[in-house]
This record gives sequence, C-alpha cells and structure tokens, in this order.
Amino acid sequence: MRKLVAGILTFCIIGFCFLPMQAAAEESPVSESAYVLMEQESGTVLAEQQADVPMPMGMLAKLMTVLLAAEQLESGNWTMDTVLTASDNVNNCKGATVWLVSGETMSVSDLLKAVIIGNANDAATVLAESVCGSQDAFVMEMNARAFDLGMRQTVFTSPQGYDDPKQLTTARDMALLCRRLADYDCLTPYFQTWRDFLRGEATELVNENTLSRTYEGHIGFKASHTEQSGWCLAEGATRNGMTCIVVILNGEEDQRFADGKQLLKTGFSQYRVMQPAFSDEFLKPIPVRGGVSASVCFTADSLHSVVVPKSQPDLTAVLQLPDYVEAPVQKGRKIGSVAFYNGDTLLYETALVTAEPVEAMTFSRAFAKIAVKMLKF
Repeated sequence: MRKLVAGILTFCIIGFCFLPMQAAAEESPVSESAYVLMEQESGTVLAEQQADVPMPMGMLAKLMTVLLAAEQLESGNWTMDTVLTASDNVNNCKGATVWLVSGETMSVSDLLKAVIIGNANDAATVLAESVCGSQDAFVMEMNARAFDLGMRQTVFTSPQGYDDPKQLTTARDMALLCRRLADYDCLTPYFQTWRDFLRGEATELVNENTLSRTYEGHIGFKASHTEQSGWCLAEGATRNGMTCIVVILNGEEDQRFADGKQLLKTGFSQYRVMQPAFSDEFLKPIPVRGGVSASVCFTADSLHSVVVPKSQPDLTAVLQLPDYVEAPVQKGRKIGSVAFYNGDTLLYETALVTAEPVEAMTFSRAFAKIAVKMLKF
C-alpha cells in the first residue's frame, strides 16, 4: 500500500523544464524575425517566434568554429599561447580578414580575438585547419558536434559562415550552441570586447555586436550579416544569477539589437530561477521490515533547477512513498517519486531513492544482537 504526501516548497529555479513559456504580448519584439529567448542553464524557452524554421545563419557559423577551438583548450591540446601557422588557403579568404599570409604564425589567443571581435575569415580558416587538418574535415566535425548538442535542423558547410543555400540553422538550434559557449569563461573577455588590436596597433578589430559595449551583463556572443542571412544576433547576458540567451535570425540592421534587449528584459523581469528542495518534514525515514535497521533514509535521485514566472506562486512538491520497504535494501534503490508543479503544470518528476543499504535480519544477526543487549545488563 502506498501513501501520497504533498507539500508546498519555496525555492528558486533554473531547471529541467522544457515547456515553452511565451512572454506577454506587449513584451514581444515588433519585427517579424525568427527568435528564441532561452534560459541558459536549463534550456527553458521563455519566448519564441518561428524558432524551428530553418534559415541561413551567415557568419553565426563561426560560433561553432569558436566552440571547437575552445574544446581544444579544454582538452589541453592547446593553450592560449599555442602558435598556429597559416596555410596557403588564407590567401583565398574573402570578406572580413586580418590579412594573414601563408606561413604567418599567430597565437590561439589572437586568432580567437580576430574571429570573435573582427569576424576574420582567414583566422577562422587557421583555427579550423589546425583542429582537423583540413576545412572539409572540420566541417564534418562541426556537424557532428551540432548533432551532439541537439541541433537537429542545422547544417554547416564552412568554418567561416560563407553564404551557402545548404548552410542553415534555426533560432532554437543556435541558442543551444550558445548555451554551450556560455560555459567557457576563457572566451568571455573576447566576447565582451568591442574594440581591440592585433600586431601591436597595426590591425584594428571592431565588434559588430554593439551590445558588447552597451548592455549591462553582456557575456557574448555575435552579431553578423550577409546577403542571404540578413541581419542576425546571438546575445547572452547575466543578471542576478540568471543567464538568458537571445537568438534572432533574419532581423533588421538596428532593430535586431532593440529586439534583443527587449527579449532580455522580458527574461530578467518576468522570470526567476529556482532550485527545488525538501522541507525536513518530508524527509522522515521509511520503516524497514525484516532489516537490521528499523528504517532507511531517502533522497531525490536528481534535483534540477527550474524557471518559473515571477508572477506565479511557489512550487508544489508531491511525494509518493510506500508505508514501508522489505529488507534487504540496496543503496540507491527506487522507493518512490517526487513531482514538482507550478500551479497545475508538471515541471518534472524524479525518483526517490534510499540513501544507505539495510541488510536483512538473519538468525545469526538476531542472536548476536540479543547477546549484545544481554551483555549490557
């Protein structure tokens, strides 16, 4: 026989909630672009429009190039001071460049600076070829990594983001990429820089993303435009412990920044991050029958932070537990579940598991226990 225990808990959220939460109409951007507003840690979508419609991504493709370079740093294959050499292919790069020539060397730090701040196609070429040996192999790795991140509607065809009718993404997919990039603190100084130089002061770099110098809490990522993709923006910002990501595809030149700020305002002003937790009254041990111990403690298998509207009441936790369990009990054994609700909406459910093992009572154990008690008298 099982019993149902319910209680209201108070806490803060970032979590495992994948239910989209549409922002109030008056807070939505007025432009007809595709966009997503996403809370970074949980991946919760707070507002969206045409979020799953494949569109050209243009130079936002460089964000995957930057991610794969960051993973080289994370693995220890590179440091920021690692020197890479440009191949003959830099001579064929078009669009924005830092005028690298074949055989020229540059540190990983400066190459990342050139790509992130200056949108340099030749620097992206050097990073790509240094990771995989060739640009074709790197493109295969870009697509494999996109699949790993859940970017199911994204296709990369170049490390630089050159216009190609086959190179497509969605606002939701690009936000997933930005979620991962936000984990790399080593990239933040580059993303936050609006203007810098290479080669002393011989080569000036200016960030197209003006939010890098004007928006409070900015952490990244990129603004870009091409003939096919139009004006795009991938922006992330952190305030009061909450990080939001905005991706806008096929936007308008200046309006994309206004739209991005409006969406971020919606995220920070209307939502909060909460961490589910239990009150002590719910954590009373469960009786054990036939065990060397009379009861066993339990805990949640995993607790995820979640995102909820500030205007809505605290979460409700509904626990389902048995009246007792039979020995033997293994540590980590599932004995029940807990579900977290925001009003009538189920946010997520997780198992309740035993915190320690309890062995079954045998004749020899019972005799030994009685003997110990008798010796005390």
